[in-house]
Amino acid sequence: MTETADDGRDHYDVTGEGPVLLLLPGGAGHPMGLGPLVEALATRFTVVTYDPLGLAHGRLGLPVPEQRVTDWSEGAHRVLTAVLPEGEPAYVFGTSSGGIAVLDLLARHPERVAHAVAHEPPCVAVLPDGAERRAELLGQLDGGERPPAEGESATPMGVFLASVLHPFTAYTPVPRPESAARLTLVAGTASRGQLLYRTTEFTAGRLGAAFAEFPGGHLGTLDHPVEFAGLLAGTLRSSAHTSS
Repeated sequence: MTETADDGRDHYDVTGEGPVLLLLPGGAGHPMGLGPLVEALATRFTVVTYDPLGLAHGRLGLPVPEQRVTDWSEGAHRVLTAVLPEGEPAYVFGTSSGGIAVLDLLARHPERVAHAVAHEPPCVAVLPDGAERRAELLGQLDGGERPPAEGESATPMGVFLASVLHPFTAYTPVPRPESAARLTLVAGTASRGQLLYRTTEFTAGRLGAAFAEFPGGHLGTLDHPVEFAGLLAGTLRSSAHTSS
């Protein structure tokens, strides 16, 4: 059974049983296509799927200001406060732009994170040649210029390009040695040799975090949901065993 919560500011769905796993989708945060992954994870966890802009909860088409990574990470922290007793940590997983928010959540609120897994966060500015690679990525996705807000005809991709892509790819995570043991950076096997694989591997080294490969490419959560869920669960269980 899935429960939907909406307190006027934060939108999220809860399904499954077990330890809490907060899930942050990529793109503009719309959880479209993640149903099979959530279903597979819900046999092992209480999955809390955060929708930071409320796009899947009736807000698609409304004006969206330029987003900040902290908007998402602080929202995620509020959701954890709502679903967990005070001081109790949760597992956290984010993919793409959601992975960037996970990095910021761990940096700002490490006490609420038992272990975090970030899948191919596109924080390309962290690379030694980050300015060039970011310009390259922006050029591939939107021609390097932000498209105008689409208003009522908005799509999740349109919102991502207009309000999320530019600020999120400029984010540079700060190394925090005290949190490194609770972080795993994940890239897809099909992404080898590509920019986001390099970014993920480099970020793991910069932060002193673990690095692992999961199936598929940047959309591995959609293309291989069952296998992806199994590896994610194993990573989180392993981290719990290691820290105990």
